[in-house]
Amino acid sequence: MNLWCAVRRRPSPRPSPAGGRGGKSAAVFLPLPRAGEGRGEGRGEGRRKHQRGFTLVELMVTVAIVGVLASMALPLAELAVRRTQEQELRSSLRELRQAIDAYKRATEAGTVPKAADGTGYPPTLEALVAGSVDARDPLRRPVRFLRRVPRDPFFRGGADVPAAQTWGLRSYASPADQPQPGKDVYDLYSTSQETGLNGRPYREW
Repeated sequence: MNLWCAVRRRPSPRPSPAGGRGGKSAAVFLPLPRAGEGRGEGRGEGRRKHQRGFTLVELMVTVAIVGVLASMALPLAELAVRRTQEQELRSSLRELRQAIDAYKRATEAGTVPKAADGTGYPPTLEALVAGSVDARDPLRRPVRFLRRVPRDPFFRGGADVPAAQTWGLRSYASPADQPQPGKDVYDLYSTSQETGLNGRPYREW
């Protein structure tokens, strides 16, 4: 909708028919510009300039930055997984060795029967879970030393391998530098050939 304003025009100096000077002033109506007219066009052009897309160079730089960040994040994720596995290995070794020592103390106390030629250590890791009948209990209730055998977190075999078979076993008769399985379980170790973050092989943990 157009708006109109009145502009009063100055009278012409021509003499009137009666001999007087001046004439009547006349009003002239001029249209006013619409609101935002003129300025809106400039804003539209500026907005279109700011709304332009990425250039090819900018896109390539963005992809390169994302690639660098991803390459930095991957080793950190692998390091976090390795630390978690090492904590699990320490915990499993401690749990199993404490159970072996508890079995040995039970045989020395007479709670668990021991063969005449036996060392008092468990014959297998499964024996820690199965337990034994308490020889001193009149009710012959069982004595158990472990709820379950944990797996070696660094074992690379199949998932169907029993947990007790994922560990290397050392009998009481074998030396520490050349551990070998035997008729009892004196100690155990990881079968992994990898080296820990502390520089020590997992077999020696």
